[in-house]
Amino acid sequence: MPQPSQRWPNTLWIVRHGESAGNVARDEAHRSGAARIAVAGRDVDVPLSPLGEEQSRSLGRWFGRMAEDERPEVVLCSPYRRARQTAALIHDAGGLPVAPEDFVIDERLREKEFGVLDGLTTRGIRDVYPDQAEFRRLLGKFYHRPPGGESWCDVILRLRSALDTISLHHAGQRVIVVGHQVVVLCMRYLLENMTEEAILAVDREGDVPNCGITEYRFDAGTGSRGALRLARYNFVAPLEREGTPVTAEPDAKEVAP
Repeated sequence: MPQPSQRWPNTLWIVRHGESAGNVARDEAHRSGAARIAVAGRDVDVPLSPLGEEQSRSLGRWFGRMAEDERPEVVLCSPYRRARQTAALIHDAGGLPVAPEDFVIDERLREKEFGVLDGLTTRGIRDVYPDQAEFRRLLGKFYHRPPGGESWCDVILRLRSALDTISLHHAGQRVIVVGHQVVVLCMRYLLENMTEEAILAVDREGDVPNCGITEYRFDAGTGSRGALRLARYNFVAPLEREGTPVTAEPDAKEVAP
C-alpha cells in the first residue's frame, strides 16, 4: 500500500521582525505614562530601528553559517515594512540563498489589526474607550475584537489559510516566515493544536523577542502522515553570540494585558 505523501515543510522557521521604531515609541509612552504612542502614519509603514537592523543582520549571519542545503529555501513575509526589512537584511547578511525579488509577500501574515485602539496605551484605552477596556476584560484578549480591528481568532482564521498554502506549495522544503508577535503565537496555536488557555499561558510567560526564532521540524513518525514538531521557541542565541541586544517589546499597536 503506498505511503501517504508528506504535507508539511521539512523545516519551518517563524521569526518575529527586528526591533521597530514602534517598539521604541511604545516603550517610551509607557515610561512617561502617555495615553498615545508617538508613531506617525500607518502601522504598515513603521520601519526597523537601528538596533532592529543589527538584530536582523545578526540573524542573517547565523543562517549564513549553515550549509546551503540547511538554510531556508522559501521566504514568506508579512507586507509590513519592518518585516520586509528584516527579511531583506537577513538575506544581505548571507542568511538566505533566496533573492528578495523571490520572497513571497503574503498579507495573511500581517500584524493583528487593532482598529479604534491603534496607537493607544493601556491608560489611553481606559481613558478614551472605557467600554472597550471593559469588553476586553470580560471577553479576554483571545476573543475581544475592537471596532474596526481583529481578535486573535480573526488572525487564526487567516493563518489557517496561510498554513494550507504552505502545505500545498512547500511540502518537503525549508521555509522561513517573517512576521509579528501575534502571528508567531497564533501559528503555535494552530501547529500544536492548542486551546485558548494553553496559548494564553505561553503569552503570559513573556513577549516574543525581536528576531527570536520559533523552529519546527517534520517528524514522519507522528500521526498517519507525519507532523511538525516544535524544536525551539524564542531562540535568541544568534543575537547573544554576536553581542546584539535582545529586545522583546510588543508592537506599538499591541494592547497590554
